[in-house]
Amino acid sequence: MIQHLNLKHILFLDIETAPLYKTYAEVPEVEKELWAEKTHYQRKDAFSPEAFYPRAGIWAEFGKIICISVGYFTPDQSQRTFRITSFSGDEKELLLAFKSLLETYFFEQKKLLCAHNGKEFDFPYIARRMLIHKISLPKKLDLFGKKPWEVRHLDTLELWKFGDFKHYTSLKLLTHVLGIPSPKDDIDGSQVRDIYYEENDLERIVTYCEKDVIAIAQIMLTLRAEALLNDSEIIRV
Repeated sequence: MIQHLNLKHILFLDIETAPLYKTYAEVPEVEKELWAEKTHYQRKDAFSPEAFYPRAGIWAEFGKIICISVGYFTPDQSQRTFRITSFSGDEKELLLAFKSLLETYFFEQKKLLCAHNGKEFDFPYIARRMLIHKISLPKKLDLFGKKPWEVRHLDTLELWKFGDFKHYTSLKLLTHVLGIPSPKDDIDGSQVRDIYYEENDLERIVTYCEKDVIAIAQIMLTLRAEALLNDSEIIRV
């Protein structure tokens, strides 16, 4: 049962991504062809490959991670505290920093990773981008040969499905129905590309990513019928 999980063993996380290139014109010709093939089904006749390119950040083969934010409950028994930090900027450097965190503090079997739609997006996206950068996978992301019960990943979307595998609920909708402050009070995912490339405002994206991490932790608390975090319990480091 979810109440049996030790919250202090969970690393909550979220990622923000953007297309590899600012404009379609910068994309190498071979990648343009591959992009057209990859997105043919999604585009159909409604969009050209160029018009569809702003969405390239969704795919790890054509996008990059610009921020990983993480949060965790501290082991302090006297006061509940949720610490949050972010890795942003150069993709290879942030991936190496995130890997170091996993291998230094979250390597034990009892430790878990948790994201919203993480099993379909965040976890595989991080793993793919690491391999593209020739970074060996940390054990928490290397799933080869593991049985389902050996994979130490939690997904708040999956928890909310209650076995209804055709059901999808966005983080924005789930926080709303559960009475949790929305993490989308400034921007949403569809705006990240423009804020990154046109406004050059990475800090705004980092703030947005951290709000998502807090929201995921709040969902976990709500599913456990526990009180939400208040501002005084959240520490950014």
